[in-house]
Amino acid sequence: MSRRGRSVRTCLIAVVAAASALSFGPGSAAPSRRGDRPDVVLITIDTLRSDHMSVYGYGRPTSPNLDRLIREGVRFDDARTVEPLTSPSLCSMITSREPQEHGSTRNGLRIRSGLASLPKELRYSGYRTAAFVGNWTLRDKLSGLGEHFDHYAEVLTRARWFGLIRSEATAEDINEQALDWLDGDRRDDGKPVFVWVHYVEPHAPYRLWEAYMDRLGIKKGNVAAADRYDTEIAFVDDAVGRLVRELGKRLHDPMFVFASDHGESLGEHDYWGHGRNLFETTLRVPMSITWQGHLAPSSVGKPALLIDLAPTVLRLLGIDPPREFEGYDWSAVLDGGRADPSDRVTFYQTHRGAVLSKHDSDLARRAGLLEVGLIHGSVKEIFRFQGKVTRRFDLAVDPGELHDLAKPHEQPSEALTAWMRNVTAGLASFDDAPAERIDDESAKHLRSLGYVD
Repeated sequence: MSRRGRSVRTCLIAVVAAASALSFGPGSAAPSRRGDRPDVVLITIDTLRSDHMSVYGYGRPTSPNLDRLIREGVRFDDARTVEPLTSPSLCSMITSREPQEHGSTRNGLRIRSGLASLPKELRYSGYRTAAFVGNWTLRDKLSGLGEHFDHYAEVLTRARWFGLIRSEATAEDINEQALDWLDGDRRDDGKPVFVWVHYVEPHAPYRLWEAYMDRLGIKKGNVAAADRYDTEIAFVDDAVGRLVRELGKRLHDPMFVFASDHGESLGEHDYWGHGRNLFETTLRVPMSITWQGHLAPSSVGKPALLIDLAPTVLRLLGIDPPREFEGYDWSAVLDGGRADPSDRVTFYQTHRGAVLSKHDSDLARRAGLLEVGLIHGSVKEIFRFQGKVTRRFDLAVDPGELHDLAKPHEQPSEALTAWMRNVTAGLASFDDAPAERIDDESAKHLRSLGYVD
């Protein structure tokens, strides 16, 4: 993080008066092993809402395999993304930085080169690293994530919907390439591996997987969009179950890290999709760490963010996270050595979907900012730049964010104003390096995924 970023963050924490520190001392959760490190698997699923998973209380049995994996580890019950768009969110997860710091604030904007990251730190510690991604927005050309892995596979082998555009992969494609790498391309050099797989299901437009309709109680002839969404979850859940079973035969003492990049609005607030606002439907994500024999099954009820995963995983492996990581290290909490952060303030932002025009490219980052927000305790505050509208909700009594407590024309709080300045200053730091316009092929694919305003 730049000196500017660190100083502003310090001021923010002072403003909110009780925010938890973003970096804590070394944890005590060093692995008890045979002298070598465990293999690590990061599984992410695009557009997956936690409240449509059985393990988080959903009435339909959408996710039995994921439920089992999560129940065997540590489940984060109050986890969120920092931005509800795929590339910004996952770049933040990998680098443990806020979007205005790494630069990928919109799909199609690459992150800064040379940043520290979870896979880079693991590589420095002797790991072989590989990624298998099935969403066009994660192509290295658009995201810049390729530099962080020894092997970066863009699995874009078929048109997942309607046979129109080859911009996706199904979950089976992801599994096949990941397992082939482990069985063949991976050298038998005794090194541990870090493997990231990113599934595109259940991203819109939602496909109906009829094989799961009976199990989910969906009647033919009366299928809603949310029903199709649920069958997508059931489909990818089966794929995750197969992958975990196969990896169990191949990996040593594996640690499984699981998350979604963001949620999805299914008509709430008269909106379908993600990325255009900061309501809970798109911010909330499932998140868990499963490491049998090392982490006891448990749940964490305090606020957590995707940027917390990188420092936590490193510390659990006995590796010191880089100082520039901005996420909270949960390792000592998970090991029972430290209480949960009691009064953490978490910060959010959202931007327009993709950079598709020359005008967008000229001021791609600053021009794309839509909203900033924060959560302190149960109070959530959002500021929308268009119309200069402040919203405030009490999530404890109004989890659906239906009752805005802000007065008409109310100004944002000092804390949110400080966060807004932090974000806009970070975006302005990229003005001397304007984004390149997305090529016509990528623009076509991004439009097919709904990333247009």
